[in-house]
Amino acid sequence: MGKPKFASVHGGHSGQFCLHATDTLEEIILSYIRHGFAWVGVTEHVPGLREDLLYPDQRQAGLTPAILYDKFAAYILECRRLKEKYASEIRIYVAMEIETYSGYREFIPSLMERFGPEYIVGSVHFVDDLGFDYSREQYEATAKAVGGPDALYCRYFDQQYEMIELLNPAVVGHFDLIRLFDPEYRQRLLRPDIARRIRRNLELIRERDLIMDFNLRSLLKGAQEPYISESILVQARELGIAVVPGDDSHGLDSIGVNMDKGIAILERLGFDTDWKTPVREELQ
Repeated sequence: MGKPKFASVHGGHSGQFCLHATDTLEEIILSYIRHGFAWVGVTEHVPGLREDLLYPDQRQAGLTPAILYDKFAAYILECRRLKEKYASEIRIYVAMEIETYSGYREFIPSLMERFGPEYIVGSVHFVDDLGFDYSREQYEATAKAVGGPDALYCRYFDQQYEMIELLNPAVVGHFDLIRLFDPEYRQRLLRPDIARRIRRNLELIRERDLIMDFNLRSLLKGAQEPYISESILVQARELGIAVVPGDDSHGLDSIGVNMDKGIAILERLGFDTDWKTPVREELQ
């Protein structure tokens, strides 16, 4: 067998359409080509639904849900243009990364109907409408508001399960993102109430034949392992779930970073590195 091909099931955020990213989408696509990627899913964030659900930096920049909606519409058009322009050099999937806050049950299907993405990445960045991944201070405040770290994990995995059941996302994004600012996450993931929810969610992912995003961005931020943690990866492998790398790039400086390291982990654990694609064969 040859060396596994580079691919990213979750990436391509650009400063053109995302406030916390850098560089233009076309520059990013050209970099994926230079890095030798066989395919990439460009998974821009969906627009915020309400003012109170925007990220702090979005509010500070004066962005509104209406502005973000228009920007997202422009993203879809530009990504489709680039998909056609570079079709002979790389396979591009026009996708989107969703949110799971109040109203998403109606909002996300409405976006899917209007914009027709090729797939969605089902991510959870809010617990009970409280963000947790913007900063350590935000994480700790949200944990306190919902009853402590264990309760935060339980609520996160419950919301993730509800989202998977409802939307059936082709890709489940950074499955254990909730561990982000928790130095005790390895032990916490094994606690019975949390471990039971993890197993339940994994079994639903297997039942729906979905892909799990092996998200490498955590390594850029100093974490010891990607999302998904190895204790969960082992279970995913036992269940026969497809796991595919995602560089979760937010600019030229993060494209393909740690891809070799991530692939090596998946090979060591026995995953198939002939990557499953997130789009049905007839759509490719």
